[in-house]
Amino acid sequence: MVLRRVVVTGLGALTPIGNNIEAYWNGLINGVSGAAPITYFDASKFKTQFACELKNFNAEDFLDRKEARKMDRYAQYAMVASDEAVLDAGFDFEKLDKDRAGVIWGSGIGGLETFQIEVLNFAAGDGTPKFNPFFIPKMIADIAGGHISIKYGFRGPNFTTVSACASSTNAIIDAFNYIRLGHADVMVTGGSEAAVTIAGMGGFNAMHALSTRNDDPKTASRPMDKDRDGFVLGEGAGALILEEYEHAVARGAKIYCEIGGGGMSADAHHITAPHPEGLGAKNVMLNCLRDAGLKPTDVDGVNMHGTSTPLGDMAESKAILHVFGEHAYTMNLNSTKSMTGHLLGAAGAVETISSILSLKHGIVPPTINHFTDDENIDSKLNFTFNKAQKRDMNVVMSNTFGFGGHNACVLVKKLEI
Repeated sequence: MVLRRVVVTGLGALTPIGNNIEAYWNGLINGVSGAAPITYFDASKFKTQFACELKNFNAEDFLDRKEARKMDRYAQYAMVASDEAVLDAGFDFEKLDKDRAGVIWGSGIGGLETFQIEVLNFAAGDGTPKFNPFFIPKMIADIAGGHISIKYGFRGPNFTTVSACASSTNAIIDAFNYIRLGHADVMVTGGSEAAVTIAGMGGFNAMHALSTRNDDPKTASRPMDKDRDGFVLGEGAGALILEEYEHAVARGAKIYCEIGGGGMSADAHHITAPHPEGLGAKNVMLNCLRDAGLKPTDVDGVNMHGTSTPLGDMAESKAILHVFGEHAYTMNLNSTKSMTGHLLGAAGAVETISSILSLKHGIVPPTINHFTDDENIDSKLNFTFNKAQKRDMNVVMSNTFGFGGHNACVLVKKLEI
């Protein structure tokens, strides 16, 4: 069986450093931090009192008020980002075969705030169950993909992937596979998350996963830095339109890049800690390269998972050296989580978008907030510290690793490579 080629024809982003693709890219290349004190609730008694929230976002600017109220914030974010991507792709809906267009979305948690609100309301009562009839359809993690398909009438494959922080990379890989295997011609894919809530912050704090640098939120996300002390929680959405190459060419679509391959693996080690030698991270990159039919020396850069946790950054750096050898020293590595924070189930989507825009513009966004080298991380590696670097990028990989030991990696490349 001959596998079909898959290209990217539309992008959409809603992030803590920009509410659309243009603003997001400007934030990235200018090294803007999205971290600030939490405004969504009173966090004064929390160990961590800051996060990377969306700025100046009002769902009713994009959605009908009545419809918006039927959605959790994670689904609202999905609708806004996917709409930007669909518009960017420029479909002629009169000609598009909607039976061959689908949606594969990713979310690590789904409607966490909805669950929190409903349970708090119940707990405050006398035990009489009074639940919103939209409680379940707002909360479930698959519903964002359902809303997107309903809006556009896309009747192709439709489901949601859940693999914690790897969710939207898994969604992209699945969308890629369904198109190249012939099950669809067009896929809306990506992911969204809205976990900056009492339950989200409280839960991650209880695990000691978050930075507690309350005196200086903007520099708290500092991947690869010796003094990193945990990740900064982010929120938002990223959307990509994947399309079969001939289908895109036939309609004269703008093509950003080609999806070269996808890799998946498991650490099979621990529910939250990475394998100390980066075994799963090493395997996922090797699997991705094998799927793409490329050599390690073909790769120009890696958008690292790079969460700013003591164990994770070290393990991933080891894995990169293992996979790429001496070539690793010639590559541009970066962690855009230093700016956006960790978008959990949306991280893979917004970071793949960053990788695609690097191909387009020939600029690698920086890893900001680097102050002190960590003696356990090879300082000869180029982590693109503090300032964006100009470089002609042809092949970029994006890593995401989730709690549970789930690893996913996607490779994007210029069309002619």
